[in-house]
Amino acid sequence: MTQYLSRDALETLPLSARVNKLNVRRDVIDPAVYPVKLSDEAWRDVETTADEIRRAKKLGAARICTYGAHSIKNGLGQVLARLAEGGWITHFTTNGAGVIHDWEFAFQGQSGEDVRRYTSEGQFGIWEETGKYINLSIAVGAYLGLGYGASVGEMIMNEGLTFPTNAELKDAILAGADCADAVSDAPILDADPNSPARTLDRAAAAADLLRAKRRFALPDGKLSIPHPTREYSIAYRARAANVLFSCCPMIGCDIIYTHPANHCASIGRAAQRDFLSYADSVSKLEGGVYLSVGSAVLSPMIFEKSLSMSRNLARRQNKTISDFSIHVVDLAKSAWDWTKNGEPPMDDPAYYLRYCKTFSRMGGRMTYCSADNRSWFVALLNNLEKGAE
Repeated sequence: MTQYLSRDALETLPLSARVNKLNVRRDVIDPAVYPVKLSDEAWRDVETTADEIRRAKKLGAARICTYGAHSIKNGLGQVLARLAEGGWITHFTTNGAGVIHDWEFAFQGQSGEDVRRYTSEGQFGIWEETGKYINLSIAVGAYLGLGYGASVGEMIMNEGLTFPTNAELKDAILAGADCADAVSDAPILDADPNSPARTLDRAAAAADLLRAKRRFALPDGKLSIPHPTREYSIAYRARAANVLFSCCPMIGCDIIYTHPANHCASIGRAAQRDFLSYADSVSKLEGGVYLSVGSAVLSPMIFEKSLSMSRNLARRQNKTISDFSIHVVDLAKSAWDWTKNGEPPMDDPAYYLRYCKTFSRMGGRMTYCSADNRSWFVALLNNLEKGAE
């Protein structure tokens, strides 16, 4: 018989007890004064990328940026926010860690625990506020029909969470039961908020949220959660600017899975919305630009599936998705010229730069730039804002 580890007996400590390596007020990147250090090749890549973003903006094509958590840890939240607020990027996507560091900066201005120390003490990741508030925000967001990224952004923007009454949640559960027989041929995610499919989905999310309310004795109405340093958060500022912000998490990879408030059904509902929202943006990539910065696994994996689905649908409408650019940025050096030479042979180490190999197979125009994400993003923002003056 399968046994499962119980998280209920874990000792979760307050974030105030954690020693952090990062302080957002100290580490924030100010693009006006940051000393950009790029190779000549990287400068050319930035200039080309900026020109292509301007062109894509005029065409109304997608400008997507997928980034790894180090972009946030490196203090780039406000730089990314200005790319959103200036209309340069239409959709941001990151992994679970990218959201967690961003939220911790908004909540307490610090992040980045000592993994070696706290793992040896059996305390790594087991922190009360991060695990509780992010998980609850996703449970509330799943009920409201939001994605993972928007759920966290909404919590930061509202400086708290608003819970329906238990009676409202029970009514939603019963409404789903009443329409369960009417959804056999309906899409899983229906755009109509009053459709049987959405009613049934809301019922399941209501059951998850009701469970959380009872388990943690949560109040009806507003639970205040101040975020005194939220101006550093891309999740918040993208939400406020009405720019898409998605998270594509992997179950068990992030510290929020250590908290008793974690319920993966809620995460699955919200993350599914984010993946399909991301895929919809990829379907609008004709004439557009895709940036993959410091995301060696997530970005190429979700992109190839999304592009394949998008081309499948486009083909049925006699359309193509071929005029787009992919700019990959990472620290790893590569002597292989992916633009001129295509994919290297399997006996060349460059073949195993997974993100380059995947993106080089996608069509369009791909470049690979070895650069620090701080310098590259700052140079890109400065180029775009200077050109807009």
